[in-house]
Amino acid sequence: MAIETVNPATGKIIQKYTEMTDREVAEIIDSTHADFLKWREFDFDKRATCMLKLADILKQRKDEYAILMANEMGKPLSQGKAEVEKCAITCEHYAKNAAAYLEPRMIKTEMSKSYVTYQPLGIVFAIMPWNFPFWQVFRFAAPTIMAGNGALLKHAPISTGTALAIEKIFRDAGFLENLFRTLIISEDDASIVIAHPKVKAVTLTGSTRAGKSVGSEAAKELKKTVLELGGCDPYIILEDADLELATEACVISRMNNAGQSCIAAKRLIVVGSIQEKFLNLIQEKIKKYTIGNPLDEKINCGPMARRDLRDKVHEQVQISIEQGAKLITGGKVPAQDGFYYPPTIIVNVKKGMPAYDEEIFGPVIAIINAKDEEQAITIANDTSYGLGAAIFTKDIKRGEKIAAERIQSGTCAINTFVASDPRLPFGGIKNSGYGRELSAEGIRSFVNVKTINIK
Repeated sequence: MAIETVNPATGKIIQKYTEMTDREVAEIIDSTHADFLKWREFDFDKRATCMLKLADILKQRKDEYAILMANEMGKPLSQGKAEVEKCAITCEHYAKNAAAYLEPRMIKTEMSKSYVTYQPLGIVFAIMPWNFPFWQVFRFAAPTIMAGNGALLKHAPISTGTALAIEKIFRDAGFLENLFRTLIISEDDASIVIAHPKVKAVTLTGSTRAGKSVGSEAAKELKKTVLELGGCDPYIILEDADLELATEACVISRMNNAGQSCIAAKRLIVVGSIQEKFLNLIQEKIKKYTIGNPLDEKINCGPMARRDLRDKVHEQVQISIEQGAKLITGGKVPAQDGFYYPPTIIVNVKKGMPAYDEEIFGPVIAIINAKDEEQAITIANDTSYGLGAAIFTKDIKRGEKIAAERIQSGTCAINTFVASDPRLPFGGIKNSGYGRELSAEGIRSFVNVKTINIK
């Protein structure tokens, strides 16, 4: 069966790829396992040399890769370049810090010597999404490979060209030829890879539905998983907030990547008397976003990645309006080629509406009113998701207490938008998944935490 990549700005086919046969997949798994057995014997300095070379390649070719992402999933060039640069920073971070993160940990016991050592597991199979097609891959691959593992990637079909380009980067950087491989396979065939005895762990970034499916398949094989799933992130704007700062952060967060981000500001919960001023400032700031061809350097809001995704967002907006939400701007499908959706604001959003209950994966700002701080916190936690959240207040001590003790999420920011950082662990709770990526927690996700006792 053929896989087609389609330019979302035009709706035209870019390339066709043939799915790999079961035999081809089995041969790749065997080759990756063989290279893993060699790679695990490399010391951290040798691994770091390759990883730093990889970071250099990313920086040198960022323009090329930004064009590739623009063509395959519609990301504006400036955002694509920034994404590649972030991948390079993450590779450098793990090249410099992997040895310290995985240094044996001495523990005093009755034994003459007791310690914990961190050993590689083997092949880690990654199932990755299209929305950040470089970042999501390197977020898993840099720590996984620096820990001594091998890696297999099943990318989203619309990012097949990106997946093959990433495979080539690893080879060009001097890694063993089959240490990182891309598999061009269907969702159904992913379960075959998960079950393969030489595949030791699975990581997925995607929808909650996909996470439940992959988690179930891996559990049947007793294989460890890390799942980073959807989000319906609440941003609480308290009455004492700096509204210029808050609205700027909310709009940047929501409009990044045409709203196609798990950690976007999806529910803006505005407290008390500031609601009118907050809305006016949001309207001003959203005017800075122009939709159009992502290859145009002046464009900062590209198309959505697929037609069905655009149509789903429009349906969620229309249902919310039918149920009582008020449309302020946007909300209409443009009469032009490509899968565009305009920056959209809806207010009077309430429980039971898609804009309150569901993840809207597009450029839609949903504003919810709260009478006071306590109700705002209740609304923030009134979701099946728990990925990120943010609080805006001039009282930092108060905001920090709410963030640390009251909000149910894996990350909570104060007076800024949520963003991942290789120095900090990242992941969610509830239907947003489990496990952590990045920082020390990320590199320890796929190692054997082995205890050694000597008497």
